[in-house]
Amino acid sequence: MLGDLKVDLTRSIGLMQATAMVVGTIVGSSIFVQPSEVSRAVPSFWGMLLVWTVSGALTWFGASICAELASAFPRTGGVYVFLREMFSPAAGFLWGWAMFWSMHSGIIAAIAMVFARYAATIVPMTDAGIRVAAVGGILALSGINYVGVRPGSAVQTGLTMAKIGAIVLLLALLFGRGTLAAPAAAGAMTATGFFRGLAAGLFAFGGWHMVTYAAEETLDPERTIPRALMFGTAVVVLVYLMLNAAYLLVLPFDGVLSSTHVAFDATLAAAGPAAASAISVLVIVSSLGAISGIILAGPRVYFAMADDGLLFRWMGAVHPKYRTPYLAIMAQAIWSSVLVLTGTYGTIVSRVIYTEWFFFGALALGTLSLRRGQRQRPSFRAWGFPAAPVCFALVCLALVATQIKSDPQSSLWGLALVAAGLPVYWIWRRRGVCPSK
Repeated sequence: MLGDLKVDLTRSIGLMQATAMVVGTIVGSSIFVQPSEVSRAVPSFWGMLLVWTVSGALTWFGASICAELASAFPRTGGVYVFLREMFSPAAGFLWGWAMFWSMHSGIIAAIAMVFARYAATIVPMTDAGIRVAAVGGILALSGINYVGVRPGSAVQTGLTMAKIGAIVLLLALLFGRGTLAAPAAAGAMTATGFFRGLAAGLFAFGGWHMVTYAAEETLDPERTIPRALMFGTAVVVLVYLMLNAAYLLVLPFDGVLSSTHVAFDATLAAAGPAAASAISVLVIVSSLGAISGIILAGPRVYFAMADDGLLFRWMGAVHPKYRTPYLAIMAQAIWSSVLVLTGTYGTIVSRVIYTEWFFFGALALGTLSLRRGQRQRPSFRAWGFPAAPVCFALVCLALVATQIKSDPQSSLWGLALVAAGLPVYWIWRRRGVCPSK
């Protein structure tokens, strides 16, 4: 049986769990490798610091926009609901379409591969074994979320606390061994390089919006989600700035530029091989925490789309015992596993992930319209209106334009993949499968 589609989701996510979801989803594996990508784009200490500061500020403001919208529309689906309510069902459908086929499932697959590769440094595995381990991680965490949002959020909270504790120890180690001196620049910073670095920095901050997806499983979501977004994002910004400063304290700048695993190299330089090998455990825990949060969040969007008639009805099935969108969880796990086993996740994610910033810019502008129309009375108000959302939207547009300019073929392919959802939406609607709102 598919289960009773009328069974309600259960509210069990409190402020601690929601904040852990924000922190745990953002702090994945990227911060342990991405600083080198940023430094190659902006090869100076102050340029790198500027990029991470601006990335953090943009993330914080993007989170504040989502916080306002979550307090106005505290419903399952998050960004999908916001786009649907402020623009049209088609806009929401495109977000969900890109999520399932590329952005969300691809990120799960990519982080699962990072987890498996680091696990292989502890237990040697072949390439096939690494892929099997990645799929095993996806299925195990999907299984935990299948049997209830409470155990899923509990695992998320535990993994987040473990990773933050480990990062605090890492920071103490690096700052204790480093020397406070800004390294000489390895090159000049250009506008194009700045935006490339900004894109790399924002990738490491990705995932802050996902806590909004589970609004109807959150206690007092109008207050809890904004608080979790603001506090959780602030914690991540502080941690990221401190980690990047710590890397540069113990490594020469050219070492940061050339590193493919900067956290490992920095720890090796500060404390030797034994301590550096522990970084693998930190990355494994961090990756599992990010995967857990993403696995929990995504099916809530597919559930909301199915409830609106924009997906097959069975995707909205709620398990009569566990009160979870169990078939959506299963579908996401299967497709993410296919991406791992076929090795296509990297290409898909690299070509499509930047398009989410087009949607984030739209959210900022939509919030302006929402305030003017006074259709909703959100309990949380983002700072800096109307100038800040306009600036945020312009930066989002600049990021998309920079990506297209730097890699037009892959970028246009990615846009085409997202746009391919439009004819699917129109055909579905024409056949009367989904309603017009």
